Amino acid sequence: MKKTQLIMLLLLSAICIQSCKKDATTTASTISDKILSANINGTSWNPDTVNAAITYDNTAKTKTFTVVGTATEQRVGIKVTLPNSTNTNDFALGTYKVNATTNVALSYYTLQQNSSGAYEYVQVGTVEPGSGSVIITAIDTAKKLITGTYSFSSRQIVRDSNGNIESITTVNVLLGTFTNLPYTFVGS
Repeated sequence: MKKTQLIMLLLLSAICIQSCKKDATTTASTISDKILSANINGTSWNPDTVNAAITYDNTAKTKTFTVVGTATEQRVGIKVTLPNSTNTNDFALGTYKVNATTNVALSYYTLQQNSSGAYEYVQVGTVEPGSGSVIITAIDTAKKLITGTYSFSSRQIVRDSNGNIESITTVNVLLGTFTNLPYTFVGS
């Protein structure tokens, strides 16, 4: 009887341990598959193409982190500029908020047909001070990988010839992440 109880206990323990392993593996692979993502107006968005760079401007002594992701006729742009920087391929960890300066610029674009019939990405509205932020949480300068989050709201107001508001378009880009995003470094 004790032998049967011992076997049952070992079997139950093995099942519990095995089920915990499966959960951890699934979660890790799901998160690591997306180097850039967001939720745009309630819909998940994962770009087909992503370009990221850290660029140092020796004349201005600034370092700028830029990201552009494009998919499904939508484009998201991130730009964070650090004044008084050094010519290194790192970037200071921290929270960067859209304010009255041009140091943080977040943008949303849609693909539209112009008057010539060609398609081009057109920015939809602007991100006003206090309406967006970028948080850089980790950087691996040896592998040139950067990780963080971003979110913003872009607002476009269309007025008639008398200055009356005809329409307001708001785009919410929320829960944005960049995870182990490869970047290039350009120093001048």
